[in-house]
Amino acid sequence: RMNGGLPQLGDLSAHLSLTVAQLSFLLRPNFSGLAAIDWEEWQPLWESNFGSRMEYRRLSKQLVRQERPDLLEKNVALLARQQFEESAQAFMEETLRLVVRNRPKGFWGFYGFPSCLNKHKRKTDKTYTGRCHKGTRKQNDRLSWLWTQSTALYPSIYLPERLAGSPDAALMVRHRLLEALRVASLWRHGDSTNHTTPVLPYARLAFTHTLNFLNKTDLEHTLGESASLGAAGVVLWGEMKFAKSKQQCILLKNYIHNTLGPFVQSLRSNTQSCSVQRCHSNGRCIRRRTGAGHWLSLASAPSSDPFEGDGSTSSKYFHRYFLCQCYSGWTGPECCRKEEEI
Repeated sequence: RMNGGLPQLGDLSAHLSLTVAQLSFLLRPNFSGLAAIDWEEWQPLWESNFGSRMEYRRLSKQLVRQERPDLLEKNVALLARQQFEESAQAFMEETLRLVVRNRPKGFWGFYGFPSCLNKHKRKTDKTYTGRCHKGTRKQNDRLSWLWTQSTALYPSIYLPERLAGSPDAALMVRHRLLEALRVASLWRHGDSTNHTTPVLPYARLAFTHTLNFLNKTDLEHTLGESASLGAAGVVLWGEMKFAKSKQQCILLKNYIHNTLGPFVQSLRSNTQSCSVQRCHSNGRCIRRRTGAGHWLSLASAPSSDPFEGDGSTSSKYFHRYFLCQCYSGWTGPECCRKEEEI
C-alpha cells in the first residue's frame, strides 16, 4: 500500500508538490503537446472499482468501521463511498488544475476517460451492438468536474484479438468515440464556450496483450473510424516489448514501412483534403450519419459508386457523406464565416 493506499489517506499537498517538481524536470515552460495522465490504480466513482479494484471499497469500509464503530453496516457503506469519492475527486481535480495552470498550452487529460465498458455484448442485446454499458452516460455525467478541468480527452480504443478483422471492432470503437464526443460537447474546460475539448483516443499497434500487429482492416476500424467521427487525432501507443529483440525490431520496422505508414499517410491526406474541400480548411469533417460505414480513409479508393471516389470524385464523396465541425472562431455549414461576423 503506497502512501496510505486509499485516496482518503493520501497527502494531497505532498502529491501536488511532487507534481510541480516533476513538471519542472520533464516539461519545458512553453510545452504545447499531448499530456495524458496514466491513472489506473483506482477509479473516481465507487461503483467503477470492481474486480481487483474491489479492494479499495473493502478498505474504505474498514476505515469507516475503525473511525465509527457505532454505525450500522448500510451506513458504513454510504459513508465509505462518500469519503472515497470526495478524496478521489480532490486528487484528480487538483492535479489537473495544477498542471493546466503550470503548462497551459498542453492538452491535459486522464488516459481511459471517459469510459464506455463495451467490450462484451450487453445482456439486453441479441447480438453485439457496441453500445456502451447501461448507466455509462449517467456515470460520465457525474464526472462533470473532471471534464471541466480537462483540456483533452483520451479514451482507449485498444482492440482485443477476438475482434481481429471483425466489423464488431468498428462498433466498439464507434461507441467509445461517440461517448467521448458527447462528453466533449457538453462540458468544456472552465465552462469555456470557445471550442469543444479535443478527443484523442489511444490506439495500439497490436492487439491487447499480444505483439500481433493490426492489419489494414483493423486500422480502418480504429484509426479510420476515429478520423471519420471527428477525433482531433489518435495517440498510437507501444511498449518496450515491440523492441525486445533484433527480430522484433525488424518486424516493427517492416510493419511501419509496409502497413501502418502508408495507411496513416493516406488517411491524413484524405482528412486534410476533406477539410479543404468541404470546410474551407477551417474545420474537420465528421460523418453525417454516425452509424454509417463511410470512412475518410476510403475517399480515394476505386468504387462502382459514382459518389465514392477514384480521386476525381472524392469531393462529391466528402460532400455527400460528411459534415463540418468548425474550428474555434469559425462557423456556418462549411466553416467559411468568422464567428464575429454573425
